[in-house]
Amino acid sequence: MRRAVCPGSYDPATNGHLDIIERAAKLFDEVVVAVGVNKSKKGLFTTDERMDMLREITAKLPNVRVDSWQGLLVDYCRENDIIAVAKGLRSVSDFDYELQMAQMNRELTGLETLLMANNPAYGFVSSSLVKEVSALGGDIEHLVPPIVFKRLMEKHSERG
Repeated sequence: MRRAVCPGSYDPATNGHLDIIERAAKLFDEVVVAVGVNKSKKGLFTTDERMDMLREITAKLPNVRVDSWQGLLVDYCRENDIIAVAKGLRSVSDFDYELQMAQMNRELTGLETLLMANNPAYGFVSSSLVKEVSALGGDIEHLVPPIVFKRLMEKHSERG
């Protein structure tokens, strides 16, 4: 079985993330959407909340599963028989960073990376911008899956 991982913080997942996950699911037998756990960072959503939203978002994709990881991605991939990383690229700055990561991962364990050009409709969308704009009352409904929009609105109403 050929497995790939789509790693990220997914705080929160956007339509751009979903686009890459769906496209990777067409290329591999199984895709693991892996939420990175960084205990030194405080996200808007907990790891469990992110994973729950991702499970709902990807429920229609039978070869996608959601997991979390902490530490080196190459170690997670080795332990889970994952042969490739699938990542989206929005800009040249994404390419510079992702190329370095891809080269490091390949040097460490031979892990391959598939860098996929984003759908231009989502080229400007990032989790950080979605959180910031939604917190200030901007309309981001068309930029995120419906469950993410609902949960964002709930988070903002909790915070007042």
